[in-house]
Amino acid sequence: LACLDFGLLDRFIQPVKDLLLTPLTRDRIPDAVELDKLALGGMWTADGYQREVDSPNAILLTLQQRPPEQTMTAPLLALGCLWMILEEGHITLLAVHPEVRGQGLGQALLVELMAAAWQHNLEWIALEVRNSNQTALSLYKKFNFCAIGHRKRYYQNPEEDALILWNSGIKQPEFAEILKDWRRLTSDHLYQSGWQLFRETSPKTYPSV
Repeated sequence: LACLDFGLLDRFIQPVKDLLLTPLTRDRIPDAVELDKLALGGMWTADGYQREVDSPNAILLTLQQRPPEQTMTAPLLALGCLWMILEEGHITLLAVHPEVRGQGLGQALLVELMAAAWQHNLEWIALEVRNSNQTALSLYKKFNFCAIGHRKRYYQNPEEDALILWNSGIKQPEFAEILKDWRRLTSDHLYQSGWQLFRETSPKTYPSV
């Protein structure tokens, strides 16, 4: 009889945690500011998040672990923002808590922001990223973003140029099928990291395809 690899066995029997995708609400703005400080060094203030929550042209999505009791509030693990400007979607923020990086949360949030842009009939998506952020650049490349230019001294603390990335594929007829594949890919990555994604949403905000 072959011996079992108990380390491998543990990976398959570990409990899977529920990961909730929800819009950012006013009561969670302080938590968004805290996550922003941890993940991005403090890009936006509470007033900035308040403006985005109130704006009809912004979509803010969060990921959090489902708390064991409904009366409990779970910490925010990831946060993303999409601006809708005429026919353009602009991802202005994508933050993942340092303790859960590499587990697929950023990837899942990016796909859901792209799904929201597609649902709102936008024609392309743009974003900025630090020149030196190879992890983020690899992620965006995986989802068909390409560099079209850069902005000098766009970032501070430390000062650095930003690459402008672009994806113009969301209006293609085959994008719905591509989106299905991406969602399967991100769900698999999350599951391998011990997460199962649930969308607490309306179809208008989180489209099913």
